[in-house]
Amino acid sequence: MGAQLRVYRRRIRSVQSTKKITRAMELIAASRIVKAQQRVTAAQPYARQITRVISALASQSTVDHPLISEKPNPSRAAILVITSDRGLAGGYNANALKEARSLEETLRREGKEPVTYAIGRKAVGYYRFRGREVAQSWTGFSEQPRYEDAKEVADTLIGAFIEATENGGVDEIHVVYTEYVSALTQRPVANRVLPLVVEESDAPPPEGALPLYEFEPSPEALLDTLLPRYVETRVYAALLESAASESASRRRAMKAATDNADELIKSLTRAANSARQAEITQEISEIVGGAAALTDA
Repeated sequence: MGAQLRVYRRRIRSVQSTKKITRAMELIAASRIVKAQQRVTAAQPYARQITRVISALASQSTVDHPLISEKPNPSRAAILVITSDRGLAGGYNANALKEARSLEETLRREGKEPVTYAIGRKAVGYYRFRGREVAQSWTGFSEQPRYEDAKEVADTLIGAFIEATENGGVDEIHVVYTEYVSALTQRPVANRVLPLVVEESDAPPPEGALPLYEFEPSPEALLDTLLPRYVETRVYAALLESAASESASRRRAMKAATDNADELIKSLTRAANSARQAEITQEISEIVGGAAALTDA
């Protein structure tokens, strides 16, 4: 009985130590959610305005820019998959990778070869374990991305898009990331970044009429400058959304782990009390039995 009681007490101490770790990770993730939300909110006005400017340029000019025009018979499509560098984030990485697999299947049905670009150690490890080729990968900034990181990724993707497919280039660029809806809801999404989808419609734009610009310099020169900034903004926004989603998923997972540790501690404490009571009962029985034997003698 004594050995069993020591085992229970040792397990309780171990679970209590784990509970302290998960509780600390939960608090850190909760504090990072607020900062990540603030960064997402701060980046939205610039993203909206550059989108309106490019929409106005595309609708008010007849420029046949390579970043806007659909390529005939596209055969290769780049997929940028954004995951985390660390684990313990619930289903965050699994859901993003599942969305990427679904997109790959869709592209293959359309006769396009998917080319994978990965952000985050989890995506790199996932494809490496399965022997899948990754065109290029980036790690180390999933929780706190900078605009410089987004620019490096965007430059690589634009370079592949401009390159001819026979030389290793791609005809389309898709981004798979996790959209932050709320602290309890994060949704994996897949969006096409290039080429831009230009739609003709008589309905007014949702954010009001587009401004009328006098192009100086030419529309081609403006698009050459603005479209790379637009891609950088889209990648940066996806990184910020993913960072907020990662922190929210980790906070929720660590809270569940802390609650489970509490339940396990209660269960082990009851088992330890039962073992202690059984030990005391056995000791009393032995004493009574010994006293009765001496009396009979």
